[in-house]
Amino acid sequence: MDYKVTSVTAEQTRNWGKYLAAYLLPGDVLALIGDLGAGKTAFAQGIGEGLGVTRPMASPTFTLIHEYEGQCQGTEIHLVHMDLYRLQHPHEVEVIGVEESFSGDSICLIEWPEIAEDYLPENRLDVEILGSGEQPREIVFHGNEGNWEQRITAMIHSKEEKLGGS
Repeated sequence: MDYKVTSVTAEQTRNWGKYLAAYLLPGDVLALIGDLGAGKTAFAQGIGEGLGVTRPMASPTFTLIHEYEGQCQGTEIHLVHMDLYRLQHPHEVEVIGVEESFSGDSICLIEWPEIAEDYLPENRLDVEILGSGEQPREIVFHGNEGNWEQRITAMIHSKEEKLGGS
């Protein structure tokens, strides 16, 4: 089932990421989908903030992967932020070791995941951010398997009023 929320500012997009972080677990994989400038990196930065990452988070467009340390459910975790925009062929996904990041002690955020579709776990959360420029964003959460529906429902119900989105 898909869950949709609206974000009218970059700050709200970051906040949705921050609030989602409270519902993440070690081993989670999130596919961040959207056009250039949609807000994927802002959403990822919010997740990092929610997980207590203290270093600034920038898009890893040129390095492909940035790694951070944070806290999840009271446990230290490894946050892996990938940007696969520059990859040209699916076999490059294997070469850079994307699957190695899907371990039990990491949370993995993947921007431009389409090229890695064959390597992504079924039990992941797809977060699609629709819109660009100054227009509001629609953030669509789609949990492919597992208990994503329960977690997203809990997040939306507990945070929607505080964010001012719908």
